[in-house]
Amino acid sequence: MENKKERLVAAIENGTVIDHIPAEKTYQVTALLGLDRLTTPVTIGNYYLSKKLGKKGIIKVSDKYFTTEEISRLSVVAPKIVLNIIKGYEVVEKKTVETPDELRGIVKCNNPKCITNNEPMQTVFNVVDKVNGILKCHYCDKEQEMGKVELC
Repeated sequence: MENKKERLVAAIENGTVIDHIPAEKTYQVTALLGLDRLTTPVTIGNYYLSKKLGKKGIIKVSDKYFTTEEISRLSVVAPKIVLNIIKGYEVVEKKTVETPDELRGIVKCNNPKCITNNEPMQTVFNVVDKVNGILKCHYCDKEQEMGKVELC
């Protein structure tokens, strides 16, 4: 009998594999990307062993490639995840999600007096410290920790 290793999650022909998701963030990433509304196959695996993270999540999305805006949203909840772009069962591109310098319409300001909480307008945050995940509201200058923000 041969000793074969099997993939824990089946390969996809075309689409995106989101890998190295901190296990506790897997379902938040799923919700953030609206994967429950897709009509193409989505495979979600969670709490797999990972040398980098201890435990990780992985999501395979058939026939879907994400926009820059969608990827920016991911960076708020799970910076440093890896996107593998798959075409013809092969990885044609690998991207590590990086937090952009500016976040538009992604997170809410936690200052109740901020104009963004009192007028119908898009929020704008400058990322002032990527290492520690500190955001600063463009309108009221209030700083927030990225790990504690509320998404729009």
